Amino acid sequence: MEERKALRELAQGGVLLTCRALESGWPARSLTRALRAEGWSRLRSGAWVEPGRAADLPTRLRAVQLRNPRLVVSHRSAAALWRIETLTPTTEARLEFIDPALSFRGKVKDVRVRRTLLEGGDVALRYGLRLTSPLRTVADLLRSLPRDDALVALESAVTYRRVGDARRAPLVALDAVVAALASPSQGSARARRWLDLCDPQAGSPAETVARLRMADAGLRPESQVQLFTPLGRRVVLDFLFRREGLAVEIEGYAYHGTREAHRRDVSRFNQVLQCPEVRSLLRFTAQDVFRNPDRMTTEIRAALMASG
Repeated sequence: MEERKALRELAQGGVLLTCRALESGWPARSLTRALRAEGWSRLRSGAWVEPGRAADLPTRLRAVQLRNPRLVVSHRSAAALWRIETLTPTTEARLEFIDPALSFRGKVKDVRVRRTLLEGGDVALRYGLRLTSPLRTVADLLRSLPRDDALVALESAVTYRRVGDARRAPLVALDAVVAALASPSQGSARARRWLDLCDPQAGSPAETVARLRMADAGLRPESQVQLFTPLGRRVVLDFLFRREGLAVEIEGYAYHGTREAHRRDVSRFNQVLQCPEVRSLLRFTAQDVFRNPDRMTTEIRAALMASG
């Protein structure tokens, strides 16, 4: 029982480094056997997670940072910790860090380390981890990611969002992002050109990508349009082609699995069609946006021609 307590005492945030256990006097020959017997799980070479703790993203990042304390969590990994949405799930992305000391030369499996400088305000603390601030994280993503993914992250960060089971306030102001990209660093010029495409009111990654796909196809609707029904009920549309009276709504991933939720969904779309400005309505799922964007834009274009 004392050995079990000693191992837990040597852990940091639920992660035990074997080098720490060896330095404390644990015999190398019996350490692995003791860890397995007590239910510890191997996270990566030289790092174990305590029994009962999930190997979630903060825990996996901690295992790397404990072995390399100068590394700062960054890019997509930092975005996930701040609940900034990106198009690449964190389960599929490598763990990402910045080495502000510019001295990291090793290779770590499933880890990407960038050697670049950080200013004093660029580093924050969250979940016991050192990571880039929301502003630095967004600026880094804009500099490094493809356009769609970068703008999804930007629009997620500058507005209220429900991410997973939590709703959070805006993390950064758009003008602060503009200022952060003013320096002539790699990728900043390209990122500044993308800022004109940003809609700070976008409600989801699917809405962001839908708007970009429509723009690429030469379609320029108004977005996040506030209308009122004849009875005075307020309705906010994802997109509206006002001259043609065509509303376009993007539905998220979540399935409305209850009768009450389904009733509210039907009621809302009925209210959309009651608005004097709306003569027709198209609805697309997130799957349509991400997997069949050409079909989406083709259907929108056909509806616009029919209304004309």
